[in-house]
Amino acid sequence: MLETGVAHEQLGGSIVVITGPAPATHGADHLAALPAILVSHTASTLADVVIPESDLDVLIGAVRRAPLASCALVMLLRASEALSVEEGLLAESTTYSMLQGGPEFLEWRRTYRSKPRVPEIGPAVRVEATDDGLDISLTRPHVHNAFSRRMRDEVCEALTLAVAAGPTCRVTLRGAGPSFCSGGDLSEFGTFPSIAESHVTRLRRSPARLLAQISDRVTVLLHGACMGAGIELPAYAHRVIAAPDTTISLPEIGLGLIPGAGGTWSIPQRIGRQRTAWLGLTGLPIDATTALDWGLVDDIVEPSS
Repeated sequence: MLETGVAHEQLGGSIVVITGPAPATHGADHLAALPAILVSHTASTLADVVIPESDLDVLIGAVRRAPLASCALVMLLRASEALSVEEGLLAESTTYSMLQGGPEFLEWRRTYRSKPRVPEIGPAVRVEATDDGLDISLTRPHVHNAFSRRMRDEVCEALTLAVAAGPTCRVTLRGAGPSFCSGGDLSEFGTFPSIAESHVTRLRRSPARLLAQISDRVTVLLHGACMGAGIELPAYAHRVIAAPDTTISLPEIGLGLIPGAGGTWSIPQRIGRQRTAWLGLTGLPIDATTALDWGLVDDIVEPSS
């Protein structure tokens, strides 16, 4: 079927379980281009997700909730393996923008009920000079440091200072309050002037791009909820230290979207695209111990009092 030209139509958007021996090179090329979620229960470089058979129902249930976003995610992860960080960020933003105009995100917007907004007091980010660089803190603790547009802009300003300061400037990134960062501020989702403007803004004001430039001198301290941007951005850092209470997840598929803060490039660099796909497709959380085992964090340390 793969070489008949009908596989894309008949299997597109579905979950395809790979069984038996690996196909020949030509067949493997067709399989890698298939717009479907490729699953294997044994090690396979072709699969988007490698899971035990007992986890298949969990994956099926998750994909059914947002099949378009799910398919877009795995195809992006396949392509991003061969892309530079700049190319990866462009591909991610393009895919994210497409999904913002799709039925799954529009349905989420229709049913989402935002909570009353708490007045903002002070900056969203605090920057302090240290003996060897900058200490950058996310300071919206009342919303678990939800990553708002204002916070994004202030993080970009702080990281631009670090870039300009040169290679001796060390950066520590942390979050105030109960969590490092609970992901994007949902109250702002879908409030962009237009999809095109949102796409261009993501590329112009990209904390991920700046972190990638200075990644070798960045340490991130995680604790509490680290969702969406709260793990996508830390994954660019040379060193990521988690407190024992750290919980990590990628919940964007549940909104009809994909990770959009640079995580489709940064997280696979640490844990591979198959584990990234599992996190993204299911939205299920992992704890600090699992994150350490996978290589998503580099150490688990009790926070200092």
